[in-house]
Amino acid sequence: MPNIDLLLNELVEPLVSHPEAMEIRIKDGDEFLEYHVYLHPDDVGRVIGKHGRVANAIRTILYSVRVEGHRRIRLSFDRIED
Repeated sequence: MPNIDLLLNELVEPLVSHPEAMEIRIKDGDEFLEYHVYLHPDDVGRVIGKHGRVANAIRTILYSVRVEGHRRIRLSFDRIED
């Protein structure tokens, strides 16, 4: 299985100002492999981009990666709550 969390980290980390605050959580389900990326509040807008273009570009790259079985990847970005 490809190392998707490493790929996701390589794609998102250059975009953020606070890489130490970035956290990736993985939820492994029957139908989906869900990746939740938690970012510093200042970085969320930068990663999502205008009209969600940056986030959609990252999703397109991740969705092209094959995972075991017939599962699909889901990706969400959220801010870290203090």
